[in-house]
Amino acid sequence: MAEHKEDGRRRERTRKEGRERAPEEVRRDGARRGGRQWVTVGDLLSYPALQLRLLAGSAGLGRSVSWAHVSELEDPTPWLLGAEMIMTVGMAVPPDAAGQRAYLERLDDAGVSALAVSTQLRTPPLHDAFLAAAEERGLPVLEVPLAVPFVTIAQEVAAAVHEDTRQRLGAQLQVFGALRWLAEEDLDTAALFRRLEQLSGYQVFLCTPQGRPLLPGAPAPPDLSVLPTQADAPPSVPGGFVLPVPAPGGPAGYLVAFERQGARPAGLAVVQHLAAVAALKLAMVRHERETLRREGAETLAELLQDALDAATARRRLARLGLPEDGPVALSVVRGVPDEALGRALDEHPHLVLRRGEDRYVLSAPGAAPALAALPGAVAGMSRPFTPGEPVRIAEREALWAASRSAESGRPLVHYGDDATGRWLPGDPQALGALADHVLGAALRYDAAHGTRLLVSARTWLERDRRTEEAAAVLHVHPNTLAYRLRRFAELTGRDLSSTAALTEVWLALRAADRLGMVDPADGGSAG
Repeated sequence: MAEHKEDGRRRERTRKEGRERAPEEVRRDGARRGGRQWVTVGDLLSYPALQLRLLAGSAGLGRSVSWAHVSELEDPTPWLLGAEMIMTVGMAVPPDAAGQRAYLERLDDAGVSALAVSTQLRTPPLHDAFLAAAEERGLPVLEVPLAVPFVTIAQEVAAAVHEDTRQRLGAQLQVFGALRWLAEEDLDTAALFRRLEQLSGYQVFLCTPQGRPLLPGAPAPPDLSVLPTQADAPPSVPGGFVLPVPAPGGPAGYLVAFERQGARPAGLAVVQHLAAVAALKLAMVRHERETLRREGAETLAELLQDALDAATARRRLARLGLPEDGPVALSVVRGVPDEALGRALDEHPHLVLRRGEDRYVLSAPGAAPALAALPGAVAGMSRPFTPGEPVRIAEREALWAASRSAESGRPLVHYGDDATGRWLPGDPQALGALADHVLGAALRYDAAHGTRLLVSARTWLERDRRTEEAAAVLHVHPNTLAYRLRRFAELTGRDLSSTAALTEVWLALRAADRLGMVDPADGGSAG
């Protein structure tokens, strides 16, 4: 019961705020559908045979009535769709003023058009607070004389809405035609839902449970407060409906349908069909994405193996949405689930390949902000290159940048951010010769003994030769680091207290990093 009350309060907030939120939305107090006046509370009040008398809420006489039903529940709102007239002999009406006001507010929050009470039976005295609330909210409260059976009122309402039933059935049949449009016309999402909006009389929004757009081309609702907070929430909201979009494993999101001004909304059954069409379109989009994802992973794997010639590579990338002639960049991303990575890059054409804990991403350089915004990400991006060029160098650059990201705590590092790189030759053979000439002896010693001399020297230099800080990063005692630096100097023949030797070692370390010759994640003994 408390959950339904909270839903009622949430709907009331939405009702008050929604007048500015959706200018195209039709409010029930307008009651016009497609140029024809539905039966209103005022119409029923004017029927002599019903002998109804208005007790309060005159501002709501223009509210339309879709149905009239007897309820003696203190809270019937979970079973209401909106625009009903509730009739009661008074058993549902609380005896106290606060309870009566709360009862009326619950009904209004659920979109009830009017409350008809038989005051001559079980109805307790109606307090001023109750009548004042009806006036404030514009919810008509009608008195039904004992001589008029409730069924007479229900028959009048049913007769008035009978004509509209045929229009709703026609709309349902036409919405079914959307399946044919999907099969024959290959409509995109935006065009499909424009047609469905014209047929149904609703403005349609689609979103995930978190409020993000569910399908490309279909906007998310401007006010997320209409989304349900519990699985069994009623579908009706002020001015329309909210329904889950079914998917394997649970709802993929929600379809929100608001009545459009000047249209004839076709009702809940049609909105349910719209949700089914949205689920089908979502399944098609997911299948297409999965197909492209697999093709993209295969293409990226072949690029990394230099298995594609330049022309074939450009054609493949263009088909997968990447620029045929524009620059692309390779990134290595760690510590991010596949789902989060996919969401972050949803608006950027890209290819993804999984290699162990790494995710290789080929995209335009413009995807960098999306990667940098990933929580907990460790990512490195290569320099931009033209599709069709060898990817091996970009792979080394991205791996080096990812290692710098892990060490520095920055979520994304671009290769080339280090100004030292501009002084290094671009030829891998020249880089290799520099690294081997200066660092060869230390590299071979590390490989033979499982030590970390090169990593220790590089970390010390990157921390501006602050021994205690570098030792903390390496998780060793400062004395251990000092010993490693002495051993490194012995093997390389470079005195690290000399500016010339220090410069030569720094450039050689950068060359080795660019070629992927030093892995900071490697373990080892003190050396």
